[in-house]
Amino acid sequence: MSDLTLFSDDSGRPLADRMRPTDLDQLFGQDHLLGPGKPLRLAIEQGEVSSMVFWGPPGSGKTTLALLIARYTERRFEPFSAVTEGVPRVREIIRDAQERQRLEGRRTILFCDEIHRFNKAQQDAFLPWVEQGVITLIGATTENPSFELNGALLSRVQVFVLEPLREDDLRSIVRRGMAEERRVKGEGGESVEIGDEAVGAIVRFADGDARR
Repeated sequence: MSDLTLFSDDSGRPLADRMRPTDLDQLFGQDHLLGPGKPLRLAIEQGEVSSMVFWGPPGSGKTTLALLIARYTERRFEPFSAVTEGVPRVREIIRDAQERQRLEGRRTILFCDEIHRFNKAQQDAFLPWVEQGVITLIGATTENPSFELNGALLSRVQVFVLEPLREDDLRSIVRRGMAEERRVKGEGGESVEIGDEAVGAIVRFADGDARR
């Protein structure tokens, strides 16, 4: 029996993953950071970004934005979870990044999800490699970096605050999700329609979180 659901395609990829934007213009919300002419958008488009931390609520686009930065800057994206992995894994990523830079001339983005779950001593593992440019560190956190990051690391990163998505953004995301489902099902496939009242209910339930 297949485990696929309405929200999975034949590859098993969930809808939220298939909907990840591949272009900055497809990203909903965060106009204060990514609107035309904003410094972060210009840095991304020019391929020149430094280490940074995204502070924002769940579902506001922290991981998606990090992936877009890697895409625009043509850097290797190395995901890392501070919840399930530790300093030994950081060292592995650093060794690979050094080798990649030496052999290919390609730089590496180390994306640390839930960076606040690393204690302040563990965070020191990033410091020399951020300073040397071996990695571009992008951290994601739902907690205030001023309290959760040690001073040495905080002084070496830019902190960007991501806002909860607005209701209009969430409505657009729901509509795009339904369009993606129709594309996957294809002509003659089972299709789902959704009315404005149902969209409104989903938006209220989501409470600013695109993944909901």
